[in-house]
Amino acid sequence: MTGQVTLPFWLAIVLLLLAGWAALERLLIPSVRWFLRRRVNRFVEEIGKRLHLEIHPFALTKRQVLIDRLMYDPRILEAAGARARDKAMPRDVVMAEVERYAREIVPSFNAYAYFRFGYWLARKTARLLYRVRVGIADEAGLSRVDPKSSVVFVMNHRSNMDYILVAYLAATRTALSYAVGEWARIWPLQTLIRSMGAYFIRRGSGNQLYRLVLERYVHMATQGGVVQAIYPEGGLTRDGSLLPPKLGLLDYMVRSFDPRGERDLVFIPVGINYDRTLEDRSLLAELSPEARRRSLVHVVRTSLAFIFRNLYQMARGQWYRFGYACVNFGSPVSLGGYCVNEGIDFRSMEKDERFARVESLAVRLMSEVGKVVPVLPVSLVATVFLKRREYGLSELELKAESFRLIEALRSSGAHLYVPRKDQDYAIEVGLRMLTLRRLVEEKEGLFVARPEEFPLLLYYANAIRHLLPPDTTS
Repeated sequence: MTGQVTLPFWLAIVLLLLAGWAALERLLIPSVRWFLRRRVNRFVEEIGKRLHLEIHPFALTKRQVLIDRLMYDPRILEAAGARARDKAMPRDVVMAEVERYAREIVPSFNAYAYFRFGYWLARKTARLLYRVRVGIADEAGLSRVDPKSSVVFVMNHRSNMDYILVAYLAATRTALSYAVGEWARIWPLQTLIRSMGAYFIRRGSGNQLYRLVLERYVHMATQGGVVQAIYPEGGLTRDGSLLPPKLGLLDYMVRSFDPRGERDLVFIPVGINYDRTLEDRSLLAELSPEARRRSLVHVVRTSLAFIFRNLYQMARGQWYRFGYACVNFGSPVSLGGYCVNEGIDFRSMEKDERFARVESLAVRLMSEVGKVVPVLPVSLVATVFLKRREYGLSELELKAESFRLIEALRSSGAHLYVPRKDQDYAIEVGLRMLTLRRLVEEKEGLFVARPEEFPLLLYYANAIRHLLPPDTTS
C-alpha cells in the first residue's frame, strides 16, 4: 500500500483549516476560557469586597440555568398545562411559548462588563452632559441595611438618563437590575443592556401566561437577593409632576414575602431632578390631543439633528452642559417592619385585599420618593417666573422672590441643592439656563417669561410643586 492519493489544492486547504479549528477547539479555546473565567471570578471577588450590597449568586448564575428554572417553575407548568387543555393545543407548543417569554425577559448579567465597561460609559456620559451631584444620602440608614437583604431602589422617572445616572452613582454600593421597556429591544443595544443585568418587560400586556412568567422571574430575582431599581410611576412623566404609582412589579415583589423570613425586602427611595431633561419638548408634545405617533424615521432624524447641533456648538466653544443633575437617597423602608407594624401578610390575602394593601404601600413609597426630589436652580427660578408670569422682573426682584421661595421650601422640609453653597449663584445658574434656551428673555432690563414657553416652564416647576406649601403655589 504505497500508492499516492492526490487531492485538489482547495480540498487540502479545507482539511488544513478543519484540522486547525479542531486543534483550537480541543486545546487552545478551553485554556483561554479557563484563563478568562479565572480573571473574571477574581475580579468579581475583588468587587464584592468593596460593595456594601453584595452581588448574590443568583445574579451570577448562567442565563440558561435561570431560563430552565423559570420554565419549570411549578406555577408556570400548571398554567401551561391549563392553557394547553383550554386551547386544545399540544403541551410542547405552549412550553415553546413559555421558553420564548423566558428568553425575552431573563438578563445575562456580566459583572465584568457592568463594572468595567458599563460604569465607565455611564460615568463619561453623565458627566459629559451634566454637572452630576449627590445632594443627600441617609448614610446611617443605608449602612444599617443588612447586606443579605433584597434591596429595591424606588425612583421617580423624569428621563431615560435616569438609568445611566443612578447606575453610575450607585456603582460604589451595588449593581442594579432594571426593568426596561420594549424600546430597548434593538440589536445590538439589547445585548448590551442584558449584560448590564436589565430585564425586558412588555408594558400593558394582557397575555396572562406572559404576565405569569414575568411575575415568577421577578419573584425569583427578589428571593435571590438581586438589587433592583423600579419606577412605580410606570413610565416617564409627561408634564413634570409625580404620577400615581402603578402596582404591577411591586405586587410581584411583595405577594410572596415572608415578614418573618431570613431575607428582608428593603426599599430605598431615590429622588431625581435635572436642570434640563433631554426629552422635555417631546414629552410635552405627547400631552396634546392632536399628538400623532412619530415614525422611527422622524425620531432618528430629530435625535441626529439634536446631536449634531450640540457637536457644532462644542466645536465653536459655545456649548454648555445641561446644568445640574442631582440624586438624593432617602431613608430605607423595611417591608418586614412595615408588615409587622401594619399587622399584614401579603401571602394570605385575596387578590382585591392584597391590591388595596399594595396600593397603600406604593403611595407610602412614592411619598418618600417625593420628599427627597431635589430642588434645582431651573425648577426654582421657573416657579418664580410662573408666579409672576404677567410681570417682568429685574434681577434684584428675581433674587428677592427666589429667596422667599427658598425659605418656604426649607420650612416644608424640601432638600435644595445650592451650587457652591451660594444662593445668588444658584439663581444666576437657573436664570442663565432659561435665557440660553429662550424660555425667558430680557427686555429693557427686565426678565420676562415668553408666553409660548409657559408649558415648558411649568414642566420644570412641576418637578418641585408637591414640595411647596399651599400658599406659595402659582
